[in-house]
Amino acid sequence: MNKQTTTNTSKWSKFRHLFKRQEIPAKTILLQEGHISRTMFFVEKGCLRTWVNNDGKEITTQFFFEGDKVASIESFRTNQPSLYSIESLEPCILQTISQHDFQNILEDFPEIKEEMQEHLFRRLLQSQKTFYSYLKNNPQQRYQELIEEYPHIVQRIPQHYIASYLGITSVSLSRIRNRR
Repeated sequence: MNKQTTTNTSKWSKFRHLFKRQEIPAKTILLQEGHISRTMFFVEKGCLRTWVNNDGKEITTQFFFEGDKVASIESFRTNQPSLYSIESLEPCILQTISQHDFQNILEDFPEIKEEMQEHLFRRLLQSQKTFYSYLKNNPQQRYQELIEEYPHIVQRIPQHYIASYLGITSVSLSRIRNRR
């Protein structure tokens, strides 16, 4: 959950002409699981989530807020179908850039490529941390970690998405919250 984009606006401002501003309503699917990602999203305002479909049940995998960059990066870089969907949870203002334009920036500007590599490394570390938390912590401990590290998630995200992210039911999350 990186805010580096907003702090490096001078680096990105020279590419402003390549971005398209989009205002989208809540509950808009930006990328459907199984489709190829052709767009990267920079969240100016609002909240996005990534999720997978498990036999008709949506499982939330990540949340993204103002200043975050979002794409199915595996799909975006390899042209393989996305492993997950991207959806807006709130009305959003997004800056979007095409796969083609973004690839050109990476090829022509090594400092941007380095920034993106660092961003991907941080996302990998966050994913590993979440994965290991699922292996070693119970739901109450995972919820406690969430509110300590990302209190804005608990304030902005509906409970059923938080429960899905934690791998529990909404009823279980209510019980955990009532114990606090």
